Amino acid sequence: MTDYSTLDPEIAAHLERVQATMATAHHLSAVEMREAFHAMRIEPTDIATVHEVRDLAIPAPHGSIKARFYKPDDKNNLPLLVWYHGGGWVLGDLDSADMTCRDLASKSGCSILSIDYRLAPEHPFPAAYDDAVTSLRYAFDNASALGADSKRIAIGGDSAGANLAACTSVACKDLDVQYQLLIYPVIEADFGNASCTENADHYFLTLDLMKWFWHQYIPVESNRSDVRVAPLNGDLTNLPPAYLLTVKFDPLRDEGLKYAEAMKQAGVQVATDQATDTVHGFFTMPTSGGDLARSEASSRLKSALM
Repeated sequence: MTDYSTLDPEIAAHLERVQATMATAHHLSAVEMREAFHAMRIEPTDIATVHEVRDLAIPAPHGSIKARFYKPDDKNNLPLLVWYHGGGWVLGDLDSADMTCRDLASKSGCSILSIDYRLAPEHPFPAAYDDAVTSLRYAFDNASALGADSKRIAIGGDSAGANLAACTSVACKDLDVQYQLLIYPVIEADFGNASCTENADHYFLTLDLMKWFWHQYIPVESNRSDVRVAPLNGDLTNLPPAYLLTVKFDPLRDEGLKYAEAMKQAGVQVATDQATDTVHGFFTMPTSGGDLARSEASSRLKSALM
């Protein structure tokens, strides 16, 4: 039995419930993985109230991208956050991101455009990235129709969603993105750093599972250095200011810290924080720790855009 005594009690209790499933999850198919993760979700007992929630279809070369728009109040010309959910490019949808987006909208005062990008392995790289870029450009082109201020648009996401946000920021410097909200981002397919070794097992996202996600999205390893998935390989100068959150018990911890330092070296204003008593995925969980983290992220966003 793994000792979870140093963790947030709510997270420790959740890990004890799902540990057996997580230990073997990398042997599942994508369909089985989605079913397993849906079954393991902690369902919220309360969600934030916002003024408006509506589904949208963003035009795209392949047809359309589903999106969901959240407006915190009845005012117009509000700041806007374009949000990409996590899930290793394989899991997640508008519903799994709903609680997080409602909470961020309510606490920050910003409207949120949540993007339901195409998932791997049915739609491998660069499908998710292409949808992320298309969605951001849509937000700028349609800001007025959304009641948003095109001069106060931010981008953000958690985990693989934060990877999409980071890569899209690098690609879309012609757009006036004002801020990046990067929650324990995937940055590179380097599994040899200290956090991967320290947190290879037991802490929700295992190293084997992270490798599985990479294989689903980009099965050919030589393609994983592409700047559209590895933002460290891009030009990081002139990026928007960023808030980057890492987690102590997370295989992705060190690559997130590496990216924060690389942005700083490129002259980008970066604020970092680390959650020390929890695990990957906590930000989108309906727990007290997740609530505090969303409050802090919302405060950062509000300070940057209001």
